[in-house]
Amino acid sequence: MRILGLDLGVKTLGVSVSDATETVASGIATLRFSENKPEECLEDLRKIINEYSVKLIVLGLPKNMNNSLGFAAKRSEDFKALLENNFNIEVCFQDERLTSVTANNVLLQADVSRKKRKAKVDTVAAIIILQNYLDIRKGKKDGK
Repeated sequence: MRILGLDLGVKTLGVSVSDATETVASGIATLRFSENKPEECLEDLRKIINEYSVKLIVLGLPKNMNNSLGFAAKRSEDFKALLENNFNIEVCFQDERLTSVTANNVLLQADVSRKKRKAKVDTVAAIIILQNYLDIRKGKKDGK
C-alpha cells in the first residue's frame, strides 16, 4: 500500500509518497493554487492518487506550540473533509509543528540556493510529515 503525505500552505500543497513497504517517504511535487483555494489542485491529486494506488492520506496538522489549534489547523480540517468527500480515502492528521523550519534547515545544509529552497520547502515538509507518520506507525507495529 502507498501512503500520500501532504503539507497544506496558503498557496501551495507539498506532496510526498511512501514506498510500497511503507518505510520511506519521497517527494513528488509542490502543487500551486490561488490563495486559500486548495480545491483547485484536486484534479492533480486525483492523478497522483491513481498513479501510485494510494490507500491512505496523511495531512499535516499545524498545531501551535502550546498544542492548541488556530486558523491554519481549521484550514487543514476543512481540506481533510474536502479530500474525504472527493476521493473516498481515509485521511489522517500528523502533527507538523516545526516541519517547515526543519525543511528549510535541511535545504540550507544541502547548500540549496534561496530561490530553489522556496520552490522545494513544501515538498520537503511533506516528506518530513509522512516520514514521521511512517516511523511512528512502524514503532507501533514493532510493539515499541
